[in-house]
Amino acid sequence: MTENTQQQTAATAELPTQYTPAEVEGPLYERWVERGYFEADAKSDKPAYTIVIPPPNVTGQLHLGHAFEHTLIDALTRRKRMQGYETLWQPGMDHAGIATQNVVERELAKEGKSRHDLGREAFVERVWEWKAESGGQIAGQMRRLGEGLAWSRDRFTMDEGLSRAVQTIFKKLYDDELIYRAERIINWCPRCLTAISDIEVDYQDDDGELVSMQYGEGEDSIVVATTRAETMLGDTAVAVHPDDERYAHLIGKRIKLPLTDRTIPVVADAHVDPEFGTGAVKVTPAHDPNDFAIGQRHDLESIEVLDERGVITVHGPFQGLDRFEARSAIVAALRAEGRIVAEKRPYVHAVGHCSRCKTTLEPRLSMQWWVKVETLAKAAGDAVRDGRVDIHPADMSQRYFDWVDNLNDWCISRQLWWGHRIPVWHGPDGELVCVGPDEEPPTGEGWTQDTDVLDTWFSSGLWPFSTMGWPERTPDLEKFYPNSVLVTGYDLMFFWVARMMMFGLYAMDGQPPFRTIAFHGMVRDEFGKKMSKSFGNTVNPLDWMDKYGSDALRFTLAKGANPGVDVPIGEDWVQASRNFANKIWNATRFAMMNGATIEGPLPDASEMSATDRWILSRLGETVAQVDAYYDDFQFAKLSEALYHFAWDEVFAWYVELSKTTFFAGGEGAKVSGRVLGEVLDVMLRLLHPIVPFVTDTLWTTLTGGESLVIADWPKDSGFRDEAAEKEIELVQRVVTEVRRFRKEQGLQDAQKVPARLDLDGTALAAHEAAIRQILRLQPEGEDFEATASLPVAGATVSLDLSGTIDVAAERKRLAKDLAAAEKEKAQAEAKLGNEAFLAKAPDNVVDKIKGRLAKADEDIARIQAQLNRLPQA
Repeated sequence: MTENTQQQTAATAELPTQYTPAEVEGPLYERWVERGYFEADAKSDKPAYTIVIPPPNVTGQLHLGHAFEHTLIDALTRRKRMQGYETLWQPGMDHAGIATQNVVERELAKEGKSRHDLGREAFVERVWEWKAESGGQIAGQMRRLGEGLAWSRDRFTMDEGLSRAVQTIFKKLYDDELIYRAERIINWCPRCLTAISDIEVDYQDDDGELVSMQYGEGEDSIVVATTRAETMLGDTAVAVHPDDERYAHLIGKRIKLPLTDRTIPVVADAHVDPEFGTGAVKVTPAHDPNDFAIGQRHDLESIEVLDERGVITVHGPFQGLDRFEARSAIVAALRAEGRIVAEKRPYVHAVGHCSRCKTTLEPRLSMQWWVKVETLAKAAGDAVRDGRVDIHPADMSQRYFDWVDNLNDWCISRQLWWGHRIPVWHGPDGELVCVGPDEEPPTGEGWTQDTDVLDTWFSSGLWPFSTMGWPERTPDLEKFYPNSVLVTGYDLMFFWVARMMMFGLYAMDGQPPFRTIAFHGMVRDEFGKKMSKSFGNTVNPLDWMDKYGSDALRFTLAKGANPGVDVPIGEDWVQASRNFANKIWNATRFAMMNGATIEGPLPDASEMSATDRWILSRLGETVAQVDAYYDDFQFAKLSEALYHFAWDEVFAWYVELSKTTFFAGGEGAKVSGRVLGEVLDVMLRLLHPIVPFVTDTLWTTLTGGESLVIADWPKDSGFRDEAAEKEIELVQRVVTEVRRFRKEQGLQDAQKVPARLDLDGTALAAHEAAIRQILRLQPEGEDFEATASLPVAGATVSLDLSGTIDVAAERKRLAKDLAAAEKEKAQAEAKLGNEAFLAKAPDNVVDKIKGRLAKADEDIARIQAQLNRLPQA
């Protein structure tokens, strides 16, 4: 034994007999970070590989969606780092305007205060204090998962550099007349008192009411239906389809609006669906986006009847009522006038809620800041169409085009105090001055800065280049932009991906922010149901990491990750992945204790056994498969390939088939030990990006190397041996068939059985010792009597079962099973032979019966074969 081998054996002996993730993961991760493995150098001459993290909210906690997405990104970056790329996984967090402001406002409420008690400047200072003390807990949780982020580059969407980027691009867009101020309908939260983006709207089915009301009198009356009766106080028209003959006599007339002293016109508009409801709709331009569009086309007045808190503002008996109180009061008043034609309760319909506070939202006419997206969106579509950006999976491209080709102007202002304040100053005479980062704002009496802040998505839309120093042309920007790939959920295609595409192309002279967009699905529970607190099926990934280890969670998530497809996950699956991690630990430790080594060159193929050549052939094929799957973002398939190779081919077959060689010692054992060491070395490298902790611990022990994080990614050796693969396939067939027979006979795995192996003239002859070892088959003695014979793979395995099973009892049991199978077959044949039944039965019922017949035939053949193999009683 050489000195290196002695050192390896000693180190292996020091490995605990059981893998305990909690004792390994934390210290190992800190060692990786301390050694700077995850940092990236813009001066490096290595090719760059860049991924930016989708910035989690500073208020956030690690949830399964984060863990899923981050596992995939970490796997990609770890592999590229091993392949020799200067790899940057850019970390950072989003200031999360509404969410963060709500958190701090709740803290103030406990003190009996509101933000208005503090004033804007003091409130913002309070938010920064909260961010410093309590924000960013998710960063520590991401470390728990083992994420290889370049922590020294950590960014925040409101740090000084990113704030400069925001002000710069706002000024550029404004000067190019791509930002403007206008009054439009927006989503409004009466609790948060701000406009919110579409991404912040949660739609859910609510129990409401559908009320049909009569406007006008006699022949000039018309019936409209609504779920928001309170808004009828702001109606300025009734709209019908221009081709609807029922209302042709009313078009252009004015009718009385109930409960008011106003009359409103009946207008013809093609937007109206004559087949829906009565074919007539009330038009409230100030409180509905479709109505606003109709109002614009027909020059209708917009009358606001709800204030920012959802309180009725118009004069009369309803003034001062909350919107929901007003709804009931107005319906009651209309009923008293005999104008309620129909009422439907409950009427279930989709209603938008604020994703932060769950308040029912109001469409509201409001003066806001907007981005004119027509040219920006066209550029975002062209970049994909002309191949500068690749979308994966490809079928997501059409959804992307459907969005960017029909994108409406983007409302970017929010009525909050926490966020990037809009860099526009209002003058005393209505002047507007946009101020860039190096410019002085106007001063003097009457000049004030706009009170709104920018939508959080505005700053996160700059993320791929603002994190690298833009607007300066920094070395980081030159090296790492465009990003190599963006990994994100398909749910963010419209609200984040499209914005990054527009801003990146605009700010970076037509260079897209990333070369590839890889969309993944959403994590769901084991039954495929959306995870939600209201459903009671949410999972804290930290709990599973505590219980099973981070590697187990990561492998489970990767194993379910088919491109663009939702991922079901249950605790049983994480437990199974924990078992896989334990198997890697135990089997690799056993192999190293019994001769596996990387010392010296790999022996020539002529010195190897067929078993050695087979596993090296399978190893080469696995490397090629895994590489192809990585390049196609097929995480589920590559994880399955690695699982099958490690558990089935290496541990269940190669190690077992080689035990006799190792036990025998000599040159054969040395050769197989080196082959096994090679296989373990490559296997651990392949597994590392998905399960980094257990693999790094084992690999450093096996090889004495510094860390797998900075080790070389394996390359396909090109070694293939079809003859060896066919030979071992024969061995596997024999072992599998005998195992099946033993199980059918109720024999325990460890139970030894006398056997005669007739292998002469086959490739199996060289493997007799291994076959006997695996199957617990003893040599035949003088009193050997072959009570069962199994012909398989051109050979015969004869077993002496006398004394091992009760043949009479076993025959009786099998006879009973055979009778049941034959009865099932007879019943199925009878139904399928009944023409009257076939004429009436649905196809799925007939198919089910055909399946029963096929299953019965299989059972009969299997049971009859078992009976034939038993000795005569």
